[in-house]
Amino acid sequence: MNWQEAVEKTVTGLGYDLVDCERSPAGLLRVYLDKLPEQALAGELINVEDCERVTRQLQYLLEVEGCAYERLEVSSPGLDRPLKKLSDYQRFVGEEIVITLRMPFQGRKKYSGVLSALPLDAAAAAPAEDAPAPAAWRLVFNDGKAEQALDFSLEEVREARLVPVFSFKGRGGKPATGKKAPAKVKAAKTDDKIDGGPDQ
Repeated sequence: MNWQEAVEKTVTGLGYDLVDCERSPAGLLRVYLDKLPEQALAGELINVEDCERVTRQLQYLLEVEGCAYERLEVSSPGLDRPLKKLSDYQRFVGEEIVITLRMPFQGRKKYSGVLSALPLDAAAAAPAEDAPAPAAWRLVFNDGKAEQALDFSLEEVREARLVPVFSFKGRGGKPATGKKAPAKVKAAKTDDKIDGGPDQ
C-alpha cells in the first residue's frame, strides 16, 4: 500500500476523521485529524494524546509498508479547518466558511458567508446534456448592501475553510466544532521522540 492508503487506514481504523494529509518534497509528512462528527457535536476535541496515539501507529505501519518519509507531523486541523470532502460540507452546514472558486464569479474568486445545502429538488434537477452538474450548495453573504446567495458545486471550489470562531461557548452556543488551539505532535523517523503541543 502507498503512504496515502497507509495514513487513511490508520486514522480511520483508530476511530478518527482524516481531514487532510500532505507530503513535502523534503520528506515531511503532515496528517490532520479530527474527532468523528458525533464526538465533535458532543464537545470532544482532538488533544495531544490523540495525536500521539496516531503518530505511534503511523510510524509502525509506515515502516512495515516501507513508505519513505523523513519527518511525521500529526495535528488537529486548527481553527480554520479545511473542507475537503462531501461529508465536511454536510457536517458544517450552518457554519460560516470562506471559499475560493476555481474561476472568478462577478469579478472575484473569494467569498465568505454561511453555508447551506440546496433543497433536494433544486439540487437534483436533471441537467441538459453537456450541461454542468447542478449546484448543491449555497453560500449566503452580505455584499455591504444586502444579503446575496451564491450557489455552487464542489467541483467549482478550489479551497474552502471554516471561518475561525473565538468563542469559549463554541459556534453559536452549540458544542464547539472548531479547535481552541491546534494539538500537534512531531516525530522524526530516526527516533521516537514526540514533542507534544498544548492540550486543547
